[in-house]
Amino acid sequence: MATDELHKSEGETMDSSKSVFNLGSVVGDLTIEEDAGSNDISLEGLQQELEECKADEVVANILSKGVKLREYTKGVENNLRQVELDSIQEYITESDNLVSLHDQIRDCDIILSQMETLLGGFQVEIGSISSDIKILQEKSLDMGLKLKNRKVAESKLAKFVEEIIVPPRMIDIIVDGEVNEEYLRTLEILSKKLKFVEVDSMVKTSNALKDVQPELERLRQKAISKVFEFMIQKLYALRKPKTNIQILQQSILLKYKYAISFLKEHGKDIYNEVRAAYTDTMNKVLSAHFRAYIQALEKLQLDIAGPTDLIGVDTRSTSLFSRGREPLKNRSAIFALGDRISILKEIDEPSLIPHIAEASSKKYPYEVLFRSLHKLLMDTATSEYVFCGDFFGEESVFYEIFSGPFAVMDEHFGTVLPNSFDAIGIMLMIRITHQHQLIMSRRRIPCLDSYLDKVNISLWPRFKMVFDMHINSLRNANVKTLWEDDVHPHYVMRRYAEFTASLIQLNVDYGDGQLDLNMERLKMAIDDLLIKLAKMFAKPKLQTVFLINNYDMTIAVLKEEEEDEEERLRFYHEAGPEGGKIQAHFEDLLKNYTAVYVEELLLEHFGNLIKFVKTRASEDPNSGSDKPITVAEVEPLVKDFGSRWKAAIELMHSDVITSFSNFLCGMEILRAALTQLLLYYTRLSDCMKKIDGGSALNKDLVSISSIMYEIRKFSRTF
Repeated sequence: MATDELHKSEGETMDSSKSVFNLGSVVGDLTIEEDAGSNDISLEGLQQELEECKADEVVANILSKGVKLREYTKGVENNLRQVELDSIQEYITESDNLVSLHDQIRDCDIILSQMETLLGGFQVEIGSISSDIKILQEKSLDMGLKLKNRKVAESKLAKFVEEIIVPPRMIDIIVDGEVNEEYLRTLEILSKKLKFVEVDSMVKTSNALKDVQPELERLRQKAISKVFEFMIQKLYALRKPKTNIQILQQSILLKYKYAISFLKEHGKDIYNEVRAAYTDTMNKVLSAHFRAYIQALEKLQLDIAGPTDLIGVDTRSTSLFSRGREPLKNRSAIFALGDRISILKEIDEPSLIPHIAEASSKKYPYEVLFRSLHKLLMDTATSEYVFCGDFFGEESVFYEIFSGPFAVMDEHFGTVLPNSFDAIGIMLMIRITHQHQLIMSRRRIPCLDSYLDKVNISLWPRFKMVFDMHINSLRNANVKTLWEDDVHPHYVMRRYAEFTASLIQLNVDYGDGQLDLNMERLKMAIDDLLIKLAKMFAKPKLQTVFLINNYDMTIAVLKEEEEDEEERLRFYHEAGPEGGKIQAHFEDLLKNYTAVYVEELLLEHFGNLIKFVKTRASEDPNSGSDKPITVAEVEPLVKDFGSRWKAAIELMHSDVITSFSNFLCGMEILRAALTQLLLYYTRLSDCMKKIDGGSALNKDLVSISSIMYEIRKFSRTF
C-alpha cells in the first residue's frame, strides 16, 4: 500500500512538472519579521558566553565588523531559504531521471524477489543432499572397516593356508629328489612348516592340521633319513687315504651345512649320530695323520746333546761310542747358539715336507722339527675350529675331535722331553711356543690356548733340570781331571761363555727373570771352578795369566754376537740387565787381575826399584828420620835400571806375547805395565832430587822422554 501511495505521488509530480512552475508566486517574498518579544530577552550571562565564543572564527569575525546580531541572523535565514528553494527547483528539474531510477529499482526488486524464491528452493535441496551425504559417509566408514577386517582375515588365512599346505612338488623333491641345492631349499620350506604347526597354539586346534600333520611327519622322517644317508656317505670320503680334508670340507660339506641345521632342529637323535660319526672319523684321521708325520720327522732328527754333554764334564772322559750320534762339526751346537736362532725368524714358514727333506739326507735339530710339527698343528686346528663353528655351530665338536691328536702329541713329547739334554734347544722351543701363542692370538683362534700353555709348562721344568745338571757339573767337577798345564783359555770356560751368550741372546725382548736367576747361579759356579783350576798352577803369576786369558775370552765371546757398534748398544739395552751385569762382572775381574799381573811382571824385572819406591821414596829426607835416604842407597838402583831397562822391557814383551792368547789383550797389558813402570821411575827420580848429593847421579838417570818413546813404540804395534 505504501508502494501504491509512492507511485501516486510520483504520478502527480510528473503531471505537475508538465506546467511551468513558479516557485516565487507560491512562496512570495521571504521576509523575517522582528520578534516583538525580543525586547523581553534576558541578557544575563551574555558577557560570559561572548568570552567563551571569542575563540570561534565566525563569531570573532562578526564581532570585529560590528554587525548587529539580529541583522546577521536575518541574513543567514534568508540565505537558507534561498538555498532550499534552489534545491527544490533542482529536484524538479531532475524529476525525469528520478522516475527512470525508480523504474530500475522496481525491476531489480522483482528480479531479487525471484532469486530469493529460487535460492530458497536451493537451500531446501542442499539440506536434503547434506543429509544424504552424511548417510553415505556412515555407510562408507562401515564398509571400510568391514574391508579392513576382511583383508586381515584374508592375510591370516592366506598365511595359514600357505604354511600348512603341502605342495606336491615339495613331496616329490623330499621323497625322490637328490640332495642338492634345490633339496636344501625344500628342506628350509619344510622346516618352516614344521615350526609353524609346533609353535602356533591356534593351528594345533584346527581341523586342517589333522589332515596335514601325518603328511608332514612322514616328510620329516623321510628328509631326516635321506640327509643322514647322504652325510654318512660324505663322511666316509674323509677316511680315504691322501684325501685333502680341508678342500673336502670347504667345497662340499659346507655347502650342505643347512642339512645339519635341519637335523639339529627336527631330528636331534640323528644329528647326534652324524655328529658322533664326524667326530670319530676326524679324530682317527687326524690322529693317524699326526702320528705318521711325527714318525717321519723322527727320521730327520739330529741329536745335539746327551746326558754327558755338560759344561763341567771332561771331554776326554766320554767314550767313543757316545760320540757316534752326530758328526763332530755339530758338537759346537751343544753350547753355542749359532745359526739355530734363525728358527725364530722362520716361525711362520710352512711345515717341513718329510719325504723331500729325507731325500736330501739333511738332519735338523729338534727345535726345527718342533716348530714344523706345531705349525702343522696350528694350521690344522685353525681350519678345523672354523669349520666346526660354521658346520655344527658348536666349539665342543673341535675339542672332541682333537682329543686324539692332542693325545698323540702328548705321547710324543712324553718320550722326547725326558731324553732331551739340549738346554739351548729347549729354550728355543719355549720361545717358539711363545711365538705360536702370539700367532694364534692374532688369528683370534683360542682353541690351542690350553694346549700351548701345557707345552710351555712342561718345557720349563725340563729346562731347569738340564740347567741344574750344567751347574752341578761345575760344582762337582774333578779339578785334577779338568786341569791342564796350559795358561790359555780352558775349554770349560769357553763352553760357559758360549752357553751364557746363547741364553742372553734368547732372552732378548723377553726379559725372563727366571732365566736371569739361573744364569746368575751358573756364573757363581763357574767362578768357583775357575779359581780352583787356577790354583793348580804352582806360580802365582801363571795363576793370574790363566784367569786373565779365560776372562778375556769370556768377554770376547759375549761381545762377538754384536757385529757393529749399533748392535752392541742394542745388546746392552735389549739383552736385559742380566746380560749386561754378567759382562760387567767379568770385565771387573779382568781389570783387577790385570793390575795384579802388571805388579807381578814389574816385580820380576824391577823388584828392588819397586820395593824402594813403595817403602822409602815417600819419606822426607829432611824429616830427621833414623835412617835417612842416602846416595849410596839409591845409586845401585839407578845404575841397575840404566844398564838393563831396555832388555827388561824386551823380556816383558816376550813374556806377554807368549802368555796371552789374545794379542790385543797382551799389548794392552804390556802398555799398562810400561806406564806403571814409568810412574815408579818418576817417583824414584823425584826422590833423588830431595837427597843431598843426589844431583851427582843425574848422569846415570834415564830420561823420561826415552822411556815414553819406548812406550809409544810398543803402543804403535797394535
